[in-house]
Amino acid sequence: MACKNVRSFLSGVKYLCKQNNRMLTRVVYCHSKVEESSEADEEEEILPSEWYELAFSKMNKWSHSLNELDLIGGKLVNINDHSRVFDDKLEKKLHTFKSISRAFIGLPSMKETMQKNLMSSSADKPFKEFQHFCKPHERVALTVSSLTKVSDILSISAQQRKVVRQKICPQVTQYKIWTGALSEILNGLKSEIEVLIHGRSSKEIRLAQQIVVNCLKFLECAMSYDPETSSWMRLTPTKGADSPDSPKWEDALEMSTDLVNCLSDENELAFHVSKLGVMKEGLYQIRDVLVDKNIGYKENRYQEYLVQKKLSKTLGHSSRCLFTLLLHYLYGTVGDIEVEVRGGFHAVGGSKKSCLYMGKILTMDEEKVVWNGVKQLDKAMGLFKFVWETAGMKGDLQLQGHLWCVGAKNRSFRYRGNVYMVHEINL
Repeated sequence: MACKNVRSFLSGVKYLCKQNNRMLTRVVYCHSKVEESSEADEEEEILPSEWYELAFSKMNKWSHSLNELDLIGGKLVNINDHSRVFDDKLEKKLHTFKSISRAFIGLPSMKETMQKNLMSSSADKPFKEFQHFCKPHERVALTVSSLTKVSDILSISAQQRKVVRQKICPQVTQYKIWTGALSEILNGLKSEIEVLIHGRSSKEIRLAQQIVVNCLKFLECAMSYDPETSSWMRLTPTKGADSPDSPKWEDALEMSTDLVNCLSDENELAFHVSKLGVMKEGLYQIRDVLVDKNIGYKENRYQEYLVQKKLSKTLGHSSRCLFTLLLHYLYGTVGDIEVEVRGGFHAVGGSKKSCLYMGKILTMDEEKVVWNGVKQLDKAMGLFKFVWETAGMKGDLQLQGHLWCVGAKNRSFRYRGNVYMVHEINL
């Protein structure tokens, strides 16, 4: 249940100043999944001081209980081992915590704190002189699920977008990248179904469990190579390449469609189910390609080549399937890029330098929590820089990461050549 812009969030919160704490928690959560608003910013509403006092008290109270948790790839995880945590109450509380924090970032006192921190940092002088996160649309959350979203933010032209696609397609559509991404999604779905089935078992869940096992068996056949078997070493096929008995990627497409239909109402599995739905675009394009080790070595390699060729030809710049393959190619993961505080892109006229700045909200100012946030920002901003360089954009793109935390010590530091700043959230 997501709202479309920050104004509606602030209006709802303003009303809740008069309500009890339980209502505040519930409704702020409803507005916590804002992804982005129009850059045509509307005038911000000023909330009464009582709301900020109540919200600040909540944040202080919750920060200790949430210090080992974070939202990564849309899922609640333990930052110590990145294991999935299935706890709806904690997940709602963390969403609420981050939503409240975003409301504080726009306060005049917070802007002053941020500017002082920026001026004392090692950031280049031109990037110290403009206001960061001053507009409402810069303080909302952002989900990056396609190359188009990246290109829009970086103001990459249509011609340069074609260059990006042409350069990355041959790399990210390699057979091992394609099967690896599918394997991660299906294995993740299998693990989560096994957890879910212990708590409650329905006909749909049991059916989905059988389908996902069959999908993984199909994928194992597509990925496995046994050089000791005569069928693998055989140069010529034992049966015709057009044999109706030969399995094709169409089989995986049908099973994936059945899985998505079975699990469409299971919120706990929404992440992997939605990702499997995204991959159906690629499965459809290669549905006629064979998956059979008995067709002989040369024919099998040719079928793998066809997978790469068809995917490279058909997946466009805006394709979420292509973007998922890119993420697996770069990071070995398939989750979309989640940015908690969108930030912005600023080009300095005449200097041939540009700056991309984004933010992250922390629960506590502890080393493990800070570094977890830094690494997430580094991954998100690193993707933007990768696209910038692949597009052949002129000038240097500098990256700036901002982290906010209640009771934090204001400071700045460098990580992998980029400037990061920790800002204290205060009244």
